[in-house]
Amino acid sequence: MGKRVPARRRRRLYARALPLGLGLTALLVGGVAALAGRPESGPTPGAAAPGEEKPRSAAARTPPPSPAGSAGPSPGTPSRIPIPPDGPGTFTTARSAGSPVGSGGTLRRYKVQVERGIDLSGREAAVEIETILAHPRGWTSEGRHSFQLVGSGPSDFEVKIATPGTVDRICGAAGLRTRGEVNCTVGRTVVVNLKRWVLGSDQFDGPVTEYRALIINHEVGHRIGRGHVTCGGAGKPAPAMMQQIKGLRGCHANAWPYAEDGTYITGPAVP
Repeated sequence: MGKRVPARRRRRLYARALPLGLGLTALLVGGVAALAGRPESGPTPGAAAPGEEKPRSAAARTPPPSPAGSAGPSPGTPSRIPIPPDGPGTFTTARSAGSPVGSGGTLRRYKVQVERGIDLSGREAAVEIETILAHPRGWTSEGRHSFQLVGSGPSDFEVKIATPGTVDRICGAAGLRTRGEVNCTVGRTVVVNLKRWVLGSDQFDGPVTEYRALIINHEVGHRIGRGHVTCGGAGKPAPAMMQQIKGLRGCHANAWPYAEDGTYITGPAVP
């Protein structure tokens, strides 16, 4: 294995790059031809029409900032909420909405949906995902992609957070084996396994909030046409499009597609 960045330093870097206190959408940075389904890595065929959460005021959307360097979860996302093995397969749409993030390219509108029966705030998850997609080291970095969170109306893709059993059914319908453990992208649906959203991964030594950034960057990467790659060399940051949960192969864990200097982090393609 290559030299790993100490967890303490990684937390400091993450705290500078992505504050855990999620603020108003107006304070965020900035403003698909879909791949075949990929495990670990949009609407699900036959999925029930989603419900909707009630909108809330801008003031209510503003949680207090977390201390710098905090590795705890974002507000509304306890680190150990219950993880039911299965759920009804119906979803509630977060009624959060924001301005476009990113400076150019194709604007993709997306919704965030949480499976019914999960003790997880859809609104808080939506703001967290919006913050990840607005990050300067995220997919907006190269100026080719922009994103907008919407709570109603047309959308280009959905991010569904679901129980392991529901993930297996959605992904399995496309011929993907998630085994109750991993995420996938199917058509225009990003499917996030609640188990990974809450617990992170043993292969990832950063805070769980940073691992959520990896989930979103990896799966949305598939939505914008990126395929799997592997480690680019011992001691280097693992690409966001690497299946890091399967092992780092000498790289060190990393959540972001781009380095701080704007370089795209990649490696050899995986067939």
